[in-house]
Amino acid sequence: MKFLLDMPVSPSLSEWLRGLKHEATHVSQIGMAQASDTEILKLAQEEKSIIVTADLDFSRLIALSGEDSPALILFRGGNYKEKEMKNLLEHTLQIISPEELKKSIVVVDKTRIRKITLPIH
Repeated sequence: MKFLLDMPVSPSLSEWLRGLKHEATHVSQIGMAQASDTEILKLAQEEKSIIVTADLDFSRLIALSGEDSPALILFRGGNYKEKEMKNLLEHTLQIISPEELKKSIVVVDKTRIRKITLPIH
């Protein structure tokens, strides 16, 4: 799978994902640390990447677009330590199939994982 990690997510998670044989890029690694959410959405859609973020605006923008991409993994519910976020992301990748993940908004918090299939009407 291909992932695009937003600024609220540690760049080390992209290294960890690459270690699992995924393609993963942190926005800071491609000169997009100051990019708008819209610019990041556009890039993810063009590259068929799954956005990983803690920025709540992404889910709203994707829902309002009516599009079936890009997919999103959204961490909610406070600040996460890097190890905690990695563990939750690992759990998410274990319980949601790649096919489902590529067409969903997945909301992850400290106690549960919810999946919403795209597009949202």
